[in-house]
Amino acid sequence: MTPDLPTTYFAFPGPLRDQLVAAVLSGAKTSTTGLLADYERDGEPLSAVGDRSVVVDSADRPVAVIEVTDVRVVRLSDVDLDHARDEGEGYDSVAAWRAGHEEYWHGPDYRGYLGDPEFTVDDDMLAVAVRFRLVRRL
Repeated sequence: MTPDLPTTYFAFPGPLRDQLVAAVLSGAKTSTTGLLADYERDGEPLSAVGDRSVVVDSADRPVAVIEVTDVRVVRLSDVDLDHARDEGEGYDSVAAWRAGHEEYWHGPDYRGYLGDPEFTVDDDMLAVAVRFRLVRRL
């Protein structure tokens, strides 16, 4: 379908990924946040404005093409309310956004992915705040 584009995965397969993909498809989700350390660990370059990728659902089916519109590296404590709201998960405050993301980053799936059952984030940890637009559904 779009074999020349890289793949974007939101969260791990399961209910959270399904919720996030639905938010992308509805247009409610236009931003996402990852930890800079993940990019470094995985040897992946940061996204750049204009990059396009294929979003896949929990069954690894391609469902959409998105295009990056902005990329910022910020301290976790510097993520702003607009970014938090635009993640499309219903956050009405930065504190709620942070709590939701800490639940994910401190959860068993993420800690298992890292192989570090004690992993925690702090205010100074660097995050990659990406904004994107839905180009098309597949």
